[in-house]
Amino acid sequence: MLTPLTFSEFSNYPSLVHGIFNRHGGVSPPPYDSLNISYGVDDDPQRVKANRERIKQRLGVGILISGRQVHGSQVQVIKEKPGKDMEIAGSDAFITDVHGVGLMIQQADCQAVMLFDPQRRVVANIHCGWRGSVANIICTTIRVMTEEFATNPSHLVAAISPSLGSCCAEFVHYEQELPGHFHPFQVKSNYFDFTAISRSQLQESGVKPANISATAICTVCDPNWFSYRREKKTGRFCSVIGVRSQKSGDRR
Repeated sequence: MLTPLTFSEFSNYPSLVHGIFNRHGGVSPPPYDSLNISYGVDDDPQRVKANRERIKQRLGVGILISGRQVHGSQVQVIKEKPGKDMEIAGSDAFITDVHGVGLMIQQADCQAVMLFDPQRRVVANIHCGWRGSVANIICTTIRVMTEEFATNPSHLVAAISPSLGSCCAEFVHYEQELPGHFHPFQVKSNYFDFTAISRSQLQESGVKPANISATAICTVCDPNWFSYRREKKTGRFCSVIGVRSQKSGDRR
């Protein structure tokens, strides 16, 4: 039985389905044990498919849409329900209002930033590693939501997943890698708080501070989560969000 991490702020909305799944409850062998959802880490594809099916069943979504993530800033808008699961090359963020579709971000230290517009019933999921933070993919995604779905950012509810914590986010060459406006988020020499950076970027994009939730889980410190920094050869966990299927049938 899978037991996803959920956010009470999201659980208040009956039309929303979401969950963050750790590494337990799947069928993959070490070093991908056991709920690896990535096809890109040399795990048996049939085991990966079986793990993804378990997640779909647990959440009650018929379709999963994910990306072959590249740490870029490309945003994909899903306006029609595909006939099968899709993994889209080159995209690191997804937006949809289609019922019964789960947007899945694959992780092993990077953040997933999940967004819900309860007025428009639109969801987004963002893969946000440090390169995504530098590119401000959060701002780009919210801008696309406003352009495509008339989202008012002040209505958005946001949640930041377990990820690389400030205790382990060491950037020895930060002066070359991170812009100057990130430097105030340095918690000690060479260590940065990227959850705080994401909070700041969400607020700069118009999300109310009271509407932003985050976990205190560091994926490097906590062995219940896959961590590239800790293990190198490892699987990927996932964060999923979607608009729940209607009882009378999926829209579109």
